[in-house]
Amino acid sequence: MSEIRTPRHGETRPVPFRSGRFFNIGSQWYFACREGMDRGPFSTRQMAERALSRYIENCNNVRQATGF
Repeated sequence: MSEIRTPRHGETRPVPFRSGRFFNIGSQWYFACREGMDRGPFSTRQMAERALSRYIENCNNVRQATGF
């Protein structure tokens, strides 16, 4: 199976390999962060997806507030 790799907004270089953020161990779901820390466990993948959305929103708010 071939995965289509598309550039992100503003990317001009070739698209690097990207792995999925979500994984499960047993019946518990987690998501991986760029910072190298996994977040979880969550009861369902949907709960992990919502938590990731909140996590990204919080990171963006911190960047805006600090100018980074």
